[in-house]
Amino acid sequence: MAAPTSTIDLSAALITAPVPIGHWLAILPVAHCITLGAVLLMLRAYPCLQAWLAIPGLAALALIDAALLAKVAADGPLTMVMGRWLPPFGIAFTVDLFGALMAFTAALAALAGGIYALADIGESGRRYGFFPLLMLLMAGVTGAFLTGDIFNLYVWFEVLLISSFGLIILGSEREQIDGALKYAVLNLIATTLFLVGVGILYAAFGTLNMADIAAKAGDLRGTAPLMTLASLFLLAFGMKAAAFPVNFWLPAAYHTPRIVVSALFAGLLTKVGIYALIRVMVMLLPMERQELSLVIAIAAAATIVVGALGALAENDIRRLFGYVVISGIGNMLAGVALGGLGGISGAVFYALHSMVLMTALYLAAGEIARRGGGFSLSALGGLYRQSGGFTALSLVLFLAACGLPPFSGFWPKVILVKASLDLGAWWLAASILLGGFLTTIAFGRLFLLAYWRPAAIELTPSGPRWRTGLPLAALTALVVGFGILPEQLLALSQSAAAGLADPQAYLHSVFPEGRAP
Repeated sequence: MAAPTSTIDLSAALITAPVPIGHWLAILPVAHCITLGAVLLMLRAYPCLQAWLAIPGLAALALIDAALLAKVAADGPLTMVMGRWLPPFGIAFTVDLFGALMAFTAALAALAGGIYALADIGESGRRYGFFPLLMLLMAGVTGAFLTGDIFNLYVWFEVLLISSFGLIILGSEREQIDGALKYAVLNLIATTLFLVGVGILYAAFGTLNMADIAAKAGDLRGTAPLMTLASLFLLAFGMKAAAFPVNFWLPAAYHTPRIVVSALFAGLLTKVGIYALIRVMVMLLPMERQELSLVIAIAAAATIVVGALGALAENDIRRLFGYVVISGIGNMLAGVALGGLGGISGAVFYALHSMVLMTALYLAAGEIARRGGGFSLSALGGLYRQSGGFTALSLVLFLAACGLPPFSGFWPKVILVKASLDLGAWWLAASILLGGFLTTIAFGRLFLLAYWRPAAIELTPSGPRWRTGLPLAALTALVVGFGILPEQLLALSQSAAAGLADPQAYLHSVFPEGRAP
């Protein structure tokens, strides 16, 4: 007699239906970065070939992220789980409009940096692994923007930190080792705090899936230590974003590596910290964010003013721009403190603007050093007479960094000031305006000394190079375009903010049949 057969129903634990082809876009950017990074590492002995493979690879990454953004904008959040295990047990990549916008903007900044690196990174730097490390960095940055699991957010932080350690010491100069030590110690402390928070979160919720946490937070608010969690995450992400009073590591580190590395760090790394802060505090712990709003607002105001004052005091252009990064982080923190559609959309808009602008500013600093012979304001001069076109391009970037119209930095500041005044936080609005005023003075001083003042010695005219001019011109065009025609980016920022404040579409993407058990 034949043995009885039994059929195991896996539908309660696994996704049995074929995965829609469009959902593969959720993991394709990360898989692309890791695969290309591995290929480039195997070609370490061929530095020229590395470069010409990396640039098309970065362009392909931008196209993949553009397709992902278009799909999410049209159809709403999408989820892809590893091994087909259903959430919250399966590791999920869940992409909403906020994550897709950040990933696409990061890819554009990385593409610009990769092209600039053709001139800035020599054969030695390529042999040390610049391009493989860049792809690993982009894997970490993109993974952080696209993951739907908070422990994997920590993992992607580690990936980008490992690659950033390699990039910051590229060249092994004494100054780079010193900057890397300060950078590493503070970021490792922040990562440890993040990991402690993740452990407490798992003990309280029994899950690390972001959608599951957002759904359960309301029921556990009376029993779980959610204020402790929110405070830990605020400190950890604030340290990674270089917010006051844990911002001192950034100006001590970002001026030490190659200028293209500084540009990528300024454009991308601090924004990952801001992204994580917005994701956790606004979507997962909204009530705790509201309770901590005054603390966040005070930190934001201090970050804005301290960053602007630091920029005023600096003589080295790279350190000056480092303080501008810090001041911009304060503006984003102000949006987190304000909450609501106005505050969060202002923070999202400012983050996207800052990713493009800060990358461009550091690339411009490299051009200033190439044309003027160094980064010191006391020694620079005569750049206007040497190149009127580069002077005009620099002036556009400077005005955008000050938040002046008609460039992209103007609109998020308007949104944040209006949101502050609507809530009666006049002092926060005043700090945003004061920061812009002080930053304008700092950039006015830079322009007068480096560009308008006659050079102490006769400068040899230095013509443009497409490897440096093309990425700088392209990023500047984005700054101008989104300043003159901000409607589309503003609409996307508002939609992203609305999706964070009301994450029902995000939850439905992860749990189509309803809330997880």
